[in-house]
Amino acid sequence: MAEAGKVHRATTTAPVNIAVIKYWGKRDTNLNLPANSSLSVTLSQKSLRTLTTATCSESYTGPDSLILNGEEEEIQSSKRTQACLRNLRQLREEVEAKDGSAPKLSKMPLRLVSANNFPTAAGLASSAAGFAALVRAIANLYELPQTPQQLSLIARQGSGSACRSLMGGYVAWRSGTKEDGSDSLAEEVAPVAHWPEMRALILVVSADKKGVPSTAGMQTTVATSSLAPARFKDIVPARMAEIEKAIQDKDFETFARVTMQDSNSFHAICLDSWPPIQYLTDVSRAAMNAVETINRKAGKLIAAYTFDAGPNAVIYYLEPDSRAVAGVFKNHLPRVEGWDNEFGAAIRSNEMGGLDSKAVMTLKNGISRVICTAVGGGPESVETHLVDESGKPVEGT
Repeated sequence: MAEAGKVHRATTTAPVNIAVIKYWGKRDTNLNLPANSSLSVTLSQKSLRTLTTATCSESYTGPDSLILNGEEEEIQSSKRTQACLRNLRQLREEVEAKDGSAPKLSKMPLRLVSANNFPTAAGLASSAAGFAALVRAIANLYELPQTPQQLSLIARQGSGSACRSLMGGYVAWRSGTKEDGSDSLAEEVAPVAHWPEMRALILVVSADKKGVPSTAGMQTTVATSSLAPARFKDIVPARMAEIEKAIQDKDFETFARVTMQDSNSFHAICLDSWPPIQYLTDVSRAAMNAVETINRKAGKLIAAYTFDAGPNAVIYYLEPDSRAVAGVFKNHLPRVEGWDNEFGAAIRSNEMGGLDSKAVMTLKNGISRVICTAVGGGPESVETHLVDESGKPVEGT
């Protein structure tokens, strides 16, 4: 039985994932069912992570609450958040029904406190890490037996790409075909240990919120783009097969080509929407130009750019090519914040010539920080709680 007034706590971290085959467009907006499958690389939590503490107590009054980065969030009107909480409570009720001595946590109000170590809503997949951390933390609080794959069905309803952040390594989100969404879930394609050399350099163009939110943008594209149907039906399924084989074979050249092709395809259907959706900027295009020059100089594909629904460039490369790829950017952006973590510090500057001078100047003027990171693992339970034993948020969170 629960101790009267006891605050039950569980804290977890969850990673950001950056898709190489993009999710864009929904076949069911209520259930967050995608128009196509997608595939992502889970990034190291040493660089990017959400930390979430889930608590409940008989002593709590009022509705469930969430504090994100020190600000109270309105979650009662959020259908996505409420869907996650409802599903998790139902699973806890099943645990309580089987074990009469289990505390009735499902009946207690939840107090959730969450903090990101990166800008929210800046095109860095904050909602993916956020909902993955929320679902995993509550699942741990409730001591649920469900696997990460089973929990991905719940996280998906909060944020589509969140289902991929419940696992580490290389993760596919299968679009599924069932109307109830029961087969639209995440699946590990390969663990971190299979291809640990994968690195990512993120060029942060702007920490401002993006102009067109993803949900609204997707609906516009599905409704108006003449290019989107071919992407959903033919192009993405072929690319999924090709990139999954490339990951299994550790074939970076194919991985790089498909990654860049799919990023370009995604932004093409955005531009083909009406009114057109433009996430890329001159700084984004300068980064693309630099990657193309690096690959041309190498005589093969050693770097791959990809852009989500925002201007930030994510550049994938393998660790042995760090100097040839990331070193070029470090040479031109030496004073930009972000090179001082364990991944960035290992990168040696490279004065490779041949970069377009206008592109270099655009990068110098437009990049506010870099994030050096690598492929990483899934959510982790930690004992650094954001809520103290009395139920109060820890100062500074």
